[in-house]
Amino acid sequence: MKKLSWQVRLGLLLVAVSAVLYSFHYLIFEDAHHIFIYLVGDIAFLPLEVFLVAIIMHGLLSRHEKTAMLQKMNMVIGAFFSEVGSQLIVQISQFDLKAGELQESLNVNLEWTKKDYKQAANLVKSHDSGIAADSADIKALSDFLSSKRSDILRLLENQNLLEHATFTDLLWAVNHLADELSARDTLDDLPLTDIAHLSGDIRRVHSVLLLQWLKYLEHLQTDYPYLFSLAVRTNPFNKKATPVISK
Repeated sequence: MKKLSWQVRLGLLLVAVSAVLYSFHYLIFEDAHHIFIYLVGDIAFLPLEVFLVAIIMHGLLSRHEKTAMLQKMNMVIGAFFSEVGSQLIVQISQFDLKAGELQESLNVNLEWTKKDYKQAANLVKSHDSGIAADSADIKALSDFLSSKRSDILRLLENQNLLEHATFTDLLWAVNHLADELSARDTLDDLPLTDIAHLSGDIRRVHSVLLLQWLKYLEHLQTDYPYLFSLAVRTNPFNKKATPVISK
C-alpha cells in the first residue's frame, strides 16, 4: 500500500478533529438537532465559499501577480535597450543593405497608434535585410558586444524573464553572436563562407531585436510617456534624433 501523501493525512486528521469536537458538543448539550442545523448550513455555504476563494480571489491575486511580473519584465527589457539594445540596432543596421526601407517606417513619433506599431511589425517580419558583413564592420560589432557581455549574461540570469520567451530568445541570439565573434583568433581576412555564416547570425538578431524594440516603445507610450519621449528623441532610425529639446 502506497504511503498516503501529507495532504491526505492532514485531511483525515482535520476530519477526525471535527468529529471529536462535534461529539464533545453533543456530550455537553445533548442537542443533535442544533448540531445538524449548523452542520447542514455550513455544508450548504461551502460551494459558494469555494467559488469566492478559489475562483474570484485566486483570479484577482493571479492578475495582480501577472501585472507585477510584467512590470518587472518591462523594467529588465528597458535596461537592455538602454545599455545594449538601442546601440546594437545602430551597429547591426550598418550591415543591412536595405536599411533605407525601414528608415521612414520605423521613425516612431508621439502620434503613433496601435495600428502604426502593427504595420511596422509586419514590415520588419517581411523585410529582407540582405545582411552583408565584411571583416572591418564585424570587428566593430565584436568590440561592442564584448564590452556589453557582462550586461547580457546578467540579464539571462534574471528569473523574471522566464515568462518572456521571445525576449529570452533575443538574448540567447545576441549571446550566441557574441560567442561566434569572440571565438575567432582574428576577424581580419575571413573567408567568404565564414562571413556568410556570421551574416546569418546577425540576421537572426536583427529581426527579433527590431520586433522587441517596437513592443517596448509601444509599452512606454502607454505606461511611461516621459520615457517614451526620450526614446523617440533618440530613435536610431531618425538621423536627426537628439535628446536635446530645442523647441
